[in-house]
Amino acid sequence: MSLEAEQRIRPAHFCRELLDALEASDGRRRRRKRDTTPDAIGLGIKRGLLEATIAEDPEPEEFEDWLLARCLAAAGGPSVGAVRAMALEIFADWRLGQVLPAFQAWLDKGAPSEDTESTL
Repeated sequence: MSLEAEQRIRPAHFCRELLDALEASDGRRRRRKRDTTPDAIGLGIKRGLLEATIAEDPEPEEFEDWLLARCLAAAGGPSVGAVRAMALEIFADWRLGQVLPAFQAWLDKGAPSEDTESTL
């Protein structure tokens, strides 16, 4: 494993933190007045990919290929486009976390958001 790969945060750790951030998205979705069924489906697919990443803990240098394999496994199914979109989003976030310390720091703090705070 290269030094660069050793210094990268592991995808499983990063995806665990993204799950916290996903809760804020789900909070916003539930407060919308319109039908949010498509949003719930997308968030469910994203949650599934994040949970699979945590469970399987792919190596950082193999994460893109790991996500591609999930997309190929969905090929031919009704949700192939949604799986691809969510995989691309997760990978983009992971890459952003590698180069933007402020983004990683926000995730490390539990992805604080007004959407997840109590409004009592």
